[in-house]
Amino acid sequence: MTFLYNIIQTIILGIVQGITEWLPISSTGHLILFSSIWPLEPAAYFEVFKVVIQFGSILAVLVLYASTLNPFDKRKSARKRRQTLQLWSKVIVGVIPAAIIGFLLDDIIEGYLSAKFVIAVALIAYGIIFIMVEKHPKTVTIDKIDEVGYLSALKIGFFQCLALIPGTSRSGTTILGGLYCGCSRTVASEFSFFLAIPVMFGASLLKVVKYVIHFGFFSFGQLFLLILGTFVAFIVSLFAIRALMGYVKSHSFTIFGWYRIILGVFVIIFFYLI
Repeated sequence: MTFLYNIIQTIILGIVQGITEWLPISSTGHLILFSSIWPLEPAAYFEVFKVVIQFGSILAVLVLYASTLNPFDKRKSARKRRQTLQLWSKVIVGVIPAAIIGFLLDDIIEGYLSAKFVIAVALIAYGIIFIMVEKHPKTVTIDKIDEVGYLSALKIGFFQCLALIPGTSRSGTTILGGLYCGCSRTVASEFSFFLAIPVMFGASLLKVVKYVIHFGFFSFGQLFLLILGTFVAFIVSLFAIRALMGYVKSHSFTIFGWYRIILGVFVIIFFYLI
C-alpha cells in the first residue's frame, strides 16, 4: 500500500516538474513546496529525486528540437551544420558560469537556501521583475536563434546563476537574460531550453554521484520511482514546451509574473502566518 502511495506521489511530482520546468515559475520551488505538504521519504532521496527527474524534461527538448540540435543531420547543408555546431558552442559558453558556481555552492544551496521563506521571496521578487520588464520592453534585435552571439550567450549564462536560489526559476532567469540582450520572447525561450540540456544533465549526475557515495546504490523501489518520475516529466514536458512556445508568439510573460507573486504570498501566509 505504501509503495502504491509513493507511485501516485511520484506521478504528481512528475507532472509538476514537467509543467513548471519550462514556465518561468520555478520547478524546484514548486517541488520543494509540494514535498513540504506531502513529503517523499527519505529526505536525502527526495533531494536526488527532484533533480534527476529533470532529465525527463531534457529529453523532451532533445525530441522536439532534434533537427535544430543535431549537427550531423544529413539533410542539413554544410552551412547549416556549422551553424548548429556554433549554436552548441554558444550553449557551452552560456553554461560555464552556472556550472562553476553551482558546483562550488551546491551544499550551501541545499543546506541554507531551500527554505520556504527564501522560495517565497524569490517568487515574489522575480514576479515583480517580469512585470516591470514587460512594461518597459527592450527593442528586439535578435529574432532568430542563430543570431545569438557569444557575448549574449555569456550574459544569459550569468543570469542563469541567479537560478541557483530555489524559487528563482532557471528558465525564468535565462529568459530575462535573453530579453535583456534584445532577444525576442521566442528566441529567449528557445535558448533557455537549450541551456537547460547540459546544466540539468550535469546537476542530475552530480546529485546521483553524491547520493551513491553517502548512502549507497538506490533500492529497486527507489530506482523504479526515479524512472517513473522521469518518464512522466518527459511526457508532460512535451506538451508544456509546445504550449509555452505557442503562447509567447502573441503574449507577454506578465501572467507568469502575477502567478509568482500570488504563489509567493500564499506560501508566506500558509507556512508562516496560519
